[in-house]
Amino acid sequence: MQERVDELNRLVEGKSLVASLALVAEEFPGTVRFSSAFGQEDQVITDAIFKNDIAIEVFTLDTGRLFKETYDLIDRTRSRYKKPIKVYFPKAETVQELVTNKGMHSFYESVDNRKECCFVRKVEPLKRALKGAEVWVTGLRASQSDNRQGFNMFEWDEGNQVIKFNPLLHWSYDEMIDYLKEFSVPYNTLHDKGFISIGCAPCTRAIAPGEHPRAGRWWWETSQKECGLHQVKAVAS
Repeated sequence: MQERVDELNRLVEGKSLVASLALVAEEFPGTVRFSSAFGQEDQVITDAIFKNDIAIEVFTLDTGRLFKETYDLIDRTRSRYKKPIKVYFPKAETVQELVTNKGMHSFYESVDNRKECCFVRKVEPLKRALKGAEVWVTGLRASQSDNRQGFNMFEWDEGNQVIKFNPLLHWSYDEMIDYLKEFSVPYNTLHDKGFISIGCAPCTRAIAPGEHPRAGRWWWETSQKECGLHQVKAVAS
């Protein structure tokens, strides 16, 4: 598998975002899926996929705790592109059990509790969303957090048994913003209020000038600030 991953990294070298997405869709017909959390990076990729009719399924994870502004953006995006966005929810019984046993805000009490909530609401639904997929497209950028610096454009994701593709990995924040402006891509209005990285409402706050972009996520922790979707660098098989 590592040989295939290495080959893909060579194939996309020097290619544009649209060209690299099209290449992946052609190499893995019908088995490429893009997970959007409707952040700025995700909207760039969504625009590239939908505007160019690239055969990549777009899906999102609705944790049940998202901001109203995020739900509004989902509808605005559907309206703009007239394309389907598949939605995956956490299993109702598992959420009920978690809340019954630990309450509505157990994630504030410990890192383990927070990761448990993330697993129930995000990680498990992601595994269902990626079932049968060969490539998982993400909106990761290397500058988002220190533990993403060592990622490659293509990685083998052992946990999900898919090839992970990070087409914006080497994009700067300014490049991303310029793209959104140039093509008038819809974005979350919370970004105009100091929210850079947006997740669930109880776990996200605006950041102050000069703070790290991930400082607003799980701000009460001193952890690596990951939910488990991209926590570990992919391992070659």
